[in-house]
Amino acid sequence: MQQNELAVTSDLVLVGGGHSHLFVLKYFAMNPVPGVRLTLVSRDLHTPYSGMLPGFIAGHYKFDDAHIDLLPLARYAGARVIHDEVTGLDAERGRVQFANRPELDYDLLSINIGSRPTSPPLAQTDDLQFAVKPVDRFIESWERLERRLLDSEQDFKLAVIGGGAAGVELALSLDYRARQLQAPSARLELRLVTDRPQLLPGHNARVRRMFGRILEQRAIPVHYDFGVSCFEDGLLRSNHAATIAADAAIWVTQASPAGWLQESGLKLDDRGFIAVTSGLQSVSHDNLFAAGDIASVGEFPRPKSGVFAVRQGLPLARNLQRWLRGRRPRPFKPQRQFLSLISTGDRFAVASRGPWALQGNWCWWLKDRIDRKFVRRFTELPPMQAASDESDDLAPMRCGGCGSKVGSEILDQVLAEIGSRYAATRGSGFEHADDAALIRVPAGLELVQSVDHFRSFIDDPYLFGRIAANHALGDLFAMGVDPHSALVIANVVFASEARQAQDLYQLMSGVAETLAQHNTLLVGGHSGEASQMSCGLSVNGFARPEELLLKSGMRPGDMLILTRALGSGVLFAAEMRGQARAAWIDAALEQMLVSSRAAAACLRSFGASACTDVTGFGLAGHLLEMARASGCGVEILLQQLPLYPGAAELARCGIESSLKPQNVRIRHAIRDRHGLAAHDHYPLIFDPQTAGGLLASVAPEVAQDCLQQLWDQGYTQARIVARAVESVEPGRILNLVRT
Repeated sequence: MQQNELAVTSDLVLVGGGHSHLFVLKYFAMNPVPGVRLTLVSRDLHTPYSGMLPGFIAGHYKFDDAHIDLLPLARYAGARVIHDEVTGLDAERGRVQFANRPELDYDLLSINIGSRPTSPPLAQTDDLQFAVKPVDRFIESWERLERRLLDSEQDFKLAVIGGGAAGVELALSLDYRARQLQAPSARLELRLVTDRPQLLPGHNARVRRMFGRILEQRAIPVHYDFGVSCFEDGLLRSNHAATIAADAAIWVTQASPAGWLQESGLKLDDRGFIAVTSGLQSVSHDNLFAAGDIASVGEFPRPKSGVFAVRQGLPLARNLQRWLRGRRPRPFKPQRQFLSLISTGDRFAVASRGPWALQGNWCWWLKDRIDRKFVRRFTELPPMQAASDESDDLAPMRCGGCGSKVGSEILDQVLAEIGSRYAATRGSGFEHADDAALIRVPAGLELVQSVDHFRSFIDDPYLFGRIAANHALGDLFAMGVDPHSALVIANVVFASEARQAQDLYQLMSGVAETLAQHNTLLVGGHSGEASQMSCGLSVNGFARPEELLLKSGMRPGDMLILTRALGSGVLFAAEMRGQARAAWIDAALEQMLVSSRAAAACLRSFGASACTDVTGFGLAGHLLEMARASGCGVEILLQQLPLYPGAAELARCGIESSLKPQNVRIRHAIRDRHGLAAHDHYPLIFDPQTAGGLLASVAPEVAQDCLQQLWDQGYTQARIVARAVESVEPGRILNLVRT
């Protein structure tokens, strides 16, 4: 068996992209355990470094300075990434639960999801009160407040609820930021509210005096012994009938745990945090570890602070590896005192440790240096070491003479679960043991079929299943045909039976869910095992011949509309190299999951004369097919091409899909009269697409109306990308124009 065909024998799942898990990812990249599959589950793909958040709010750092992109780090570690929010945990069965996707099995689980401020239930759409965590929602809420402040002609009263270091630091950073906004007439009036008799509990008296003076100099009043019970009608209310006027409120109060832990079956402490040993192992479930704010170490209680999540990172990684190798975790004793560097909004900070305190610009310089070094640790990654070949405990080597099929018991188990969950598989013949599907063609209609199959370009089997099904259905939609049924070929990686069953279930759930959304029957298929996950579908539909949309039929003067952006090929080529930003990949995946059914109906309603979907041959290749079939030429409007975020930047760096060099061979059909081959968009007309958009020609007088209707239906990336012209030069039927 080759190294890349080692069977998966254990699943280590990391829930959360917190500071401790950054260390785990990097540690396992440098010290991989053969047979162990690493999976990162995270609601956010950019994890904020807490030490730099105040500086980011104040405007001293850009987004990328203060956040760590988890996708390149996970790729470096060889980890799968599941971008979703956990809603529950079944610790007895070893399953992580989500709101809108199948459960995920694990052998070993680590939780590092941090905490959130204790506050009344806050609506995600509430513009007037919000918590400092989760950070991405806080940033969005603050940006809305910034716009309101800039547009306002009256002073705006903002209350920061919480008198700890985080609340004080945030208030001073917001004050500094507001002063830089230079609002025309409005001013931000900040006030700090705490339920304690003093600020900064846990810090010495000198630190408290320093910040008392700074807050006084900034004209930020402090309300002590005020326990906020709610914020409504422009008033902060307490249990003692006192009120404080405020236009908005930010909660930076005592840490609270995720609510779903209560039903997880884990042993929790009296505040609801996960009770762990000094080795960061759950006291009730030995195959579960936790670190950071969400963990409560009974032997060594410490305050909820990011510094402990950082210090726990390496011990957590080592103990996870020890567990996987059948060894006992080692205890970790955190220090009692640590250096705190608390910024004051401007480039000034206070240093605190035990009984002493110092302040000055040099403290900010030191904090900035430490923080930037931390971020670089997980963004500037050293070369990976090759994994050692320790395969004694791996599953037996696979042979190919068995058809590389998944075992019948696994298949039966998965099909039973899929059939009970998705209506598209019931009553379709899929649940019977027949060797082939029987499809009866209705009278007067013809059977239209297409097939697509490709290896997975992402590590999430459920998401890949959804995209694979969407990609295959695109061929039918391009011909104006509604799908009726589908056959699927699903290959999962070499693994133990339980893990193969889980992978196949995840993959087939994605396929079945997409087919169900399109009322398409799943009537059969084939399952197999391979060194890489892959999926393909043969899709069927019925249509009257005269109603079909074909590649031919385009007329000179027609405008060609593309319904989706270009660049998926270069993006995922970069992602495999760890050179793509998570935000770029996330934006592309979001669009690749959008069905083309409504777009096809829209194009037909505007009398589309020809249509295809843009997939492996790229835009230029598919335009060439349409032009040849229609007997006309095409002018490609380079400047108007819709591109996925990051695609042009990566193309300029020379990154390309492995299929692009073959696609470029059609350049002999291009007349480059204006020298536009040097244009930034030129390489992307050859970029192969997965789940690409529809490309259709419509009459020029309806093109703008058609485009507007596509936008109204949610296809906001749709653009007019070309126009059909008379073919004036044999063989050279594509031409590049700027506009």
